Amino acid sequence: MVLACSGAGMRGAWFVGQRHFDGPAPDWQRDDQHPLLQEAATQLRDWYAGRRRAFHLPLAPDGTPFQQAVWAELTRIGHGDTRSYGEVAAALGRPAASRAVGAATGRNPLSIIIPCHRLVGRGGALTGYAGGLDRKRTLLAFESGASLETP
Repeated sequence: MVLACSGAGMRGAWFVGQRHFDGPAPDWQRDDQHPLLQEAATQLRDWYAGRRRAFHLPLAPDGTPFQQAVWAELTRIGHGDTRSYGEVAAALGRPAASRAVGAATGRNPLSIIIPCHRLVGRGGALTGYAGGLDRKRTLLAFESGASLETP
């Protein structure tokens, strides 16, 4: 994964090759010793090892107010649970906005940390995931108790 932060908090956690992420921007500076990036990496390792179910990091993703609202709602979906796009839209007071929820979810810059993999289609159908449907399937299986091969 590629991790990025600013003074305000975590800006991104992307899988290499993930849709909507073309790699680090030219003006980014690499800092393997940055305390927030180190903490994020530790929490991600703990999550992958099954020792963590939630993240406790300051978040500062760039996005529109609607995207921010969707991403905040996604953080309310517990480990091992799923919600449909329609359920998230209804929780935001916009029950007809399930497609917009899907679009906002696809632009989530904080994979795993903002758990967009927990969002499914009506009836539990696996639908789009910027990290790929195989990875989404693996992440959901892991959270339901199966062992995880790092996606």
